[in-house]
Amino acid sequence: LIYQSIGIIYGDIGTSPLYVYSSTFSEEPSYDDLLGVLSLIIWTLTLMVSVKYVLIVLRADDEGEGGTFAVYSLLSRYANIVRRDPREERTIKMERAHTGDLSASNKYTRSFLERSAFMKTLLKLTGVFGVSLVMADGVLTPAQSVLGAIQGLRVVDETITTATIVGTSCAILILLFLIQPLGTSKIAGSFAPIVIIWLVFNMAFGIYNLVHFDHTVLKAFSPYFAGAYFMRNKTDGWLSLGGILLAFTGVEALFADLGAFSRGSVQISWLCFAYPCLLLAYIGQAAYISQNVDAYSNPFFNSVPPKMFYPSLVVAILAAIVASQTMITATFQLLSQIVKLSYFPQIKVIHTSKIFHQQIYIPWVNWLLMIGTICVTAAYNNTTKLGHAYGFCVILVTFITTFMVSLVAIVAWRLPIYVVILGFLVFGTLDGLYLSSAITKVPDGAWFTLCLAVFLSTIFILWRFGKENQWQAEASDKIAPWNLVFEFRKKQTDEPQLRLTKQPGGGPVSSLRGVGIFFDKTGTPNGTPAVFVHFLQKFRAAPEVVVFFHIRPLPCPTVAPEDRFSVSRCSTGPGSDGALKNFYRVTIRHGYVDRVISRHLGLLIYENLRNFIIHESMKSHSNNSLVEESNEEDKRMSAAKEALVNARLNTLQAAYEDQVVYIVGKEQMRIDEVRNCRGWPRRITLAAFLWLRSNTGNKVANMDLEVEKLVEVGFVKVI
Repeated sequence: LIYQSIGIIYGDIGTSPLYVYSSTFSEEPSYDDLLGVLSLIIWTLTLMVSVKYVLIVLRADDEGEGGTFAVYSLLSRYANIVRRDPREERTIKMERAHTGDLSASNKYTRSFLERSAFMKTLLKLTGVFGVSLVMADGVLTPAQSVLGAIQGLRVVDETITTATIVGTSCAILILLFLIQPLGTSKIAGSFAPIVIIWLVFNMAFGIYNLVHFDHTVLKAFSPYFAGAYFMRNKTDGWLSLGGILLAFTGVEALFADLGAFSRGSVQISWLCFAYPCLLLAYIGQAAYISQNVDAYSNPFFNSVPPKMFYPSLVVAILAAIVASQTMITATFQLLSQIVKLSYFPQIKVIHTSKIFHQQIYIPWVNWLLMIGTICVTAAYNNTTKLGHAYGFCVILVTFITTFMVSLVAIVAWRLPIYVVILGFLVFGTLDGLYLSSAITKVPDGAWFTLCLAVFLSTIFILWRFGKENQWQAEASDKIAPWNLVFEFRKKQTDEPQLRLTKQPGGGPVSSLRGVGIFFDKTGTPNGTPAVFVHFLQKFRAAPEVVVFFHIRPLPCPTVAPEDRFSVSRCSTGPGSDGALKNFYRVTIRHGYVDRVISRHLGLLIYENLRNFIIHESMKSHSNNSLVEESNEEDKRMSAAKEALVNARLNTLQAAYEDQVVYIVGKEQMRIDEVRNCRGWPRRITLAAFLWLRSNTGNKVANMDLEVEKLVEVGFVKVI
């Protein structure tokens, strides 16, 4: 993982030495200004990346997942600040601390977050906007990296036209996105040697320049020179931070890509390899610039040692292209988090590794990113404006991360609030300085990032708002089986007859031949699938054998066949040992490479039901064998139980041989009538949600089941 993380994570931040000094200085810098900028770069990489992100922020992961939204998800497990999808509610590991275990200030902070509707909304919007900014980076970074790499060819031939550069860049981008289905492991394994060679080149060139030109630039390790730079240059020094911040672009992806690797692998690869290589690169370039006029305009290539120009040019171009992978991988990771928390429709996610389950590929996102980056490359056609857009996006994400992690430190880590405030003041001030400088570049290109992030945030929030209204409407279908049907006997010796309770209208329930498998999307132990509730209310009939079937995905490659199925009976009442006749619950647990919905699903369910009935009778028989059968009454009871088991097996077999029907619910939504003008914004928002919902694919059409055995039951809910 350490090796792979170098190939994916550090392509972006690792290629910053190509342009940081040229983006910071617009004219030949003085020696003191050069030391000031170098000091700022050294301490920014140390404080912002090494201390803040690598040592602190990486610990705010949500079960191995990184990124702004993972921090929000982590916070929601320690404080009741979010409404969860009923399907996921029981599987979420809540870790809310007992009130007595919190200090007064920490307890007040958590209580304030839980009681304040404003704070809940603010945290939701902040988390979503942070993710949207990083995903906007996913469009900008490949364009910026590849375009910058191809523009580097002008160092060799200044006659290369802009059209040639743009066309070549687009061709490389298409190739880059075409290899994404290979998966993170294969791509990282292929890209890692390029990034390693690139960083080693930077380290070696830095040492060479430091030895041969000006070792006195090492004084920049003193923060005095950074402070003196601001005192001397005032407003111009502050504005130059917009160029210096390019030294840590890619740091937000370092956290977002965490899910594809591990915290330890990222920490070791940065602190032991990437960090020292980059420090030496910037120090060496400063040593060369201090002794050579106009060297700042192209700091990397101008400072290359003799006879190393062409090898470094090839490696630089390859490294710049590889830098695109950082944000592509981050986009896949972040969108999967968004989907899990119901801020986006369910989409096809392909797990590309059987070892590391969080390494994923999302096909349609890959193609949309490809189209977006090609359009951006063609529209901007140079890296200057793209750099303005990109830099603002990065620093805004880091500021949001500082705010969110500070809350996690209080509520989840339970640190003393004065320690958290001190940390927030230090890192928040750094973020604020860079952000205030970068915001001046909004008119020059950063507006594109903001517009794209706002657009994505609007879609995410719109979908979440619609889902919350849908869950509220579906709450009326949460009916326990014993509140829906009951077994009725005229005489004790009669076969039980199924009847509706008073709640759905009462009356007898007709029996339909065969096995009815009703898909249950929630899997609640004492719940009833909505499709069965509506089927029963509309037709007042039920199959001979009723199965409530729930699919539960697990975060692992595969589940052993013997552990895959879980079968139980439907109880006749709360706390009752009785069970409804021929009513079963079947849950199938599966990994991401298991194929569970197939044409043999009915046979698998039948076999597991049969094994369950036999196992249940054997367990009952073994318990009874512990008691000595001393009279004829006990023998008769034992024979009666055996006959009951045989009857159940015969009923199951006869129903299976007759027919197996898969019954899936098709839920339609209708917006409630608007009674006044204030209701129109809600109606318009829900109408947009329903439009998106109707265009997210047909689940039934995607099921690999026999079409003639598939039944779709439609019902309407008012939202």
